[in-house]
Amino acid sequence: MAEERNQYQITRKDAKNCFVESLSDSFEIGKIHLVFATYDTSKPAGQRQTNNIPIYITVDEFLELYRKVACGELWYIMQNKKKNADSTPLYQSLGGTSAERLAKQQRSRSDGMSQSRIVQLVCGSKVDFLLVAESGPGATNDKGLIVPKFGNKPENRVAVGMTFETFAELILTTYIHYSAWLSSFYIRKAIVDAKKKPNGSVEVPFKNDELPF
Repeated sequence: MAEERNQYQITRKDAKNCFVESLSDSFEIGKIHLVFATYDTSKPAGQRQTNNIPIYITVDEFLELYRKVACGELWYIMQNKKKNADSTPLYQSLGGTSAERLAKQQRSRSDGMSQSRIVQLVCGSKVDFLLVAESGPGATNDKGLIVPKFGNKPENRVAVGMTFETFAELILTTYIHYSAWLSSFYIRKAIVDAKKKPNGSVEVPFKNDELPF
């Protein structure tokens, strides 16, 4: 499983005994996949990971975050929050898996609740940002959103300290890979559609749906 995951790894950012990595394995379902993990180097190899929290962000939401990074708006917001001692998140995304879906997957929680996962970007004291992922019990609201019910005591928590530059690298590199995947998707679709047209109407330069790269 680890080898398969590494095949999809776009980039990884490390902090003290933790990291966040961006994966390309969920582009086709319209999601950006981030995995947060902590580890203990004193434990034997293969048993060092102590936390693992997968986060899935919709492409639309991710693109808005990318825009704020690329145009400098996020830097401006960060500076204002630090100046005003504002501890509210610069960015927050709620997600998770409903109790019903967990039951279908035979992965129900012992308390019967939904599995909540949340990611937040907050200002740090020693670094520019803390990118924080938390998971624990949750409940589905009337809009279908899974909201956390663990207060300030999540079952799992990973906080990755980042400079603005490091966070920008994570977001921009992921954006470039998603853009490349999307271009490839449309090219493949155009080739398949062209082959479905009457003979002679379109000349298809590639064979067997193969791309020239």
